[in-house]
Amino acid sequence: MFLPSEIISVVAHFAPAFTRPSYRKAIVLLVGTILARGRRTVTAALRSAGLQQHKQWAKYHHLLNRASWSGLTVSRLLLQLVVRSLVASGATIDLVTDETMERRWGRKISKRGHWRDSLASSKGLNVSTSGLRWLVLAVVVKLPWSRHYWALPCLSVLLTTPKVSGQLGKRHKTVAQVTGQLVQWVRRALPGRAIKLIGDGAYSVIELGLRCRASGVTLIAPLRLDARLFDWPPTRTRKGQGRPPIVGQQLPTLVQVARSANTRWQRSQLAWYDGGRKVVDWTSGIALWYSTGTAPLPIRWVLVRDPSGQLPTRAYFSTDLAQSAPTIVADFVKRWSLEVTFEESREHLGVETQRQWNDQAIERTTPALFGLFSLVVLFGQALYPEGQLPLPQSAWYTKTEATFSDVLASVRRALWHNFNYQTSAVTPDMVLIPRADLERLAYAVCY
Repeated sequence: MFLPSEIISVVAHFAPAFTRPSYRKAIVLLVGTILARGRRTVTAALRSAGLQQHKQWAKYHHLLNRASWSGLTVSRLLLQLVVRSLVASGATIDLVTDETMERRWGRKISKRGHWRDSLASSKGLNVSTSGLRWLVLAVVVKLPWSRHYWALPCLSVLLTTPKVSGQLGKRHKTVAQVTGQLVQWVRRALPGRAIKLIGDGAYSVIELGLRCRASGVTLIAPLRLDARLFDWPPTRTRKGQGRPPIVGQQLPTLVQVARSANTRWQRSQLAWYDGGRKVVDWTSGIALWYSTGTAPLPIRWVLVRDPSGQLPTRAYFSTDLAQSAPTIVADFVKRWSLEVTFEESREHLGVETQRQWNDQAIERTTPALFGLFSLVVLFGQALYPEGQLPLPQSAWYTKTEATFSDVLASVRRALWHNFNYQTSAVTPDMVLIPRADLERLAYAVCY
């Protein structure tokens, strides 16, 4: 199988995670999945790779459902490769995390549960859907061919409902508890690096913030406007006065701060969701976030309001007390890039189209497809290190920056030998395509 040297240099980083036979099969499935269109099944990948007549085709299924290799090891290698290739040395590593739903049915899928479907639900209507829920951890980077932030998935963990956890005989873990374990895993994988973890309201949990502080990771998330905030405990002057207090006087809630006429607001222009800039008013402070039964969490909170009154007032927090308020809001905006990654992965990489029912195959296939998003970006960066990615142009549309579909098309073109086939000696415009390549191209176009 032909592979450009630039792509070989990227995939070679993952060779230590596999045995030699498994590594060869993994490369075949990788290339076949990139070239395939529609469903991303093992058989579709084999057809795209030209192995539809391979007599030992079942062994490629074995790579997913029984072969001995560690998904955590592959994820660690991918995380380290993304950071080394796309994050400047010494720069802070921005990580975003969120959950996404993979709609699946089938009695043999043991970890399938019923979850709230955010796409079908609204404020007044909750719709549940059968499927698998994944917690995805991604690195946020800036790429030379786009002005937007890109979120590159590196690790995906399967979540279970309390009911399913009980049926499996396992202790149920909340989203915050699983994320806390991932924070420790990331710290071991990236020792000595400054790390920020950015999440939505599901990660606004005191226990998670405490674990992040213990691991040297900054947590940034939304903060409830009615959160219980306290001053630092007073210094004790005498001994024997009973148990020392862990918090001081309770502070006004952020709702009261927003409504108070004495609040001093500052105005700044911040990076916003559409890649542009937005003017907002903000005020900030330092407090202890405390709830009965937990240790207090020191945070810097920031309250943001829209001067035009079109957007509701919101609050965010950071466990880094020295971080400025505008950078907290700017960092939180980066979280939206992961939602774009989820949509692109479904549209172009076939997430939710695989059909495995074996537990091990399921827990390997979906994370592999999310990780493929990052691999395609790394391939594009290796093929065009200066950022001069070719963009399709037309008489009715001038494209100025690349999207994921453009990167995927460039990688596919490289895997198709860049269409540099021999020409006819009689008719120079006639290209001589090998029959095997023609059959693969016909399959990609027609099916």
